[in-house]
Amino acid sequence: MYLQTQIFPQMTDTIQDLTVTRSLRLLRDGFKEQLADYLYSDERMTDLLQELVSEFVDDNIPIIDEDNRIELAMMMMETLNIVAR
Repeated sequence: MYLQTQIFPQMTDTIQDLTVTRSLRLLRDGFKEQLADYLYSDERMTDLLQELVSEFVDDNIPIIDEDNRIELAMMMMETLNIVAR
């Protein structure tokens, strides 16, 4: 191995980089559903999504009545799901 790392140090670095990348992808794939569940159940995520959906409605959908604007934002919020793909 010593001879290989001395003669081909860039090749060894490339193999290590590929191994690390593959390992990280395996971790990502193994934990992505747990992350989605964690985010979905966290109240902070709900608060953030409510705020962003309200901003979206305010900026993009011209509804004058505030009650209707809030109702639409809540209805849109209900259509969202956090899923791992």
